[in-house]
Amino acid sequence: MHYVKAKGILSAQNGMNLYRGCSHGCIYCDSRSRCYQMHHDFEDIEVKENAIELLEDTLRRKRKKCMIGTGAMTDPYIPAELELQNMRKALVLIQRYGFGVTVQTKSDRVLRDLDLLQEINRRSKCVVQMTLTTADEELCKKLEPNVSTTRERFAVLERMRDKGIPTVVWLSPILPFINDTEENINGILDMCIEAKVYGVICFGMGLTLREGNREYFYSQLDRLFPGLKEKYIRRYGYRYEIPSPRSRTLMKLFHQKCDSHGIVHDNGQIFSYLHTFEDKQAGEQMCLWE
Repeated sequence: MHYVKAKGILSAQNGMNLYRGCSHGCIYCDSRSRCYQMHHDFEDIEVKENAIELLEDTLRRKRKKCMIGTGAMTDPYIPAELELQNMRKALVLIQRYGFGVTVQTKSDRVLRDLDLLQEINRRSKCVVQMTLTTADEELCKKLEPNVSTTRERFAVLERMRDKGIPTVVWLSPILPFINDTEENINGILDMCIEAKVYGVICFGMGLTLREGNREYFYSQLDRLFPGLKEKYIRRYGYRYEIPSPRSRTLMKLFHQKCDSHGIVHDNGQIFSYLHTFEDKQAGEQMCLWE
């Protein structure tokens, strides 16, 4: 872990990353890609030491309330968060200044901040987003070794449901010849149905590989699934998009099952929902982009 001083904390779309790098060890992580210009070891977490100061200054000066998003590049609930508590400090500010928040994570550490998430959701809107890749616990421990298992994440979704906090699931990635089965998709969607999630984001049955994360992914295939790397190379070469050969069947299953249970499965509609700020006390809505 190392510290840097950041120049800013919110992107043009009001996204926030308190950390850069991750220790979850997910074998497929796109954030390892060299295009993101992370000039340090991925597991050497970069901490923005002035993040909370920058955030308070930015929120104080904002003319319009909006949704603040976090977790797109680095999970805000990495183990270091237990010590640093920057995410909790950020949520305190988001609540204090009356903004909404959407948190993307794979960790049940988010439950530590349930009190703040509830308070934000009472006044405006809080959405918790969880990534689910496999319904198989043992496979989960291989694909995502240092993070909450699928069952633990499902328990978070259930807890949020019970507390009235809306949730969204990312069904991604679906790895060819590993978790691209009807049994797996049905298993994940059954959890989504039980947890009454608002929506499920899915960009297709497959994954993407760029320079940087491709090499790491292939090294992990060699370790965990001997011989599978060669199968990938023969079939996909160095393509960016790696679709499952079962993609059409699985996507049909996905859309039909979401439809039949009232789960939103149009990505555009879900992102619009995530980006729309709600002032419940005033009965108003404001789009993030305004």
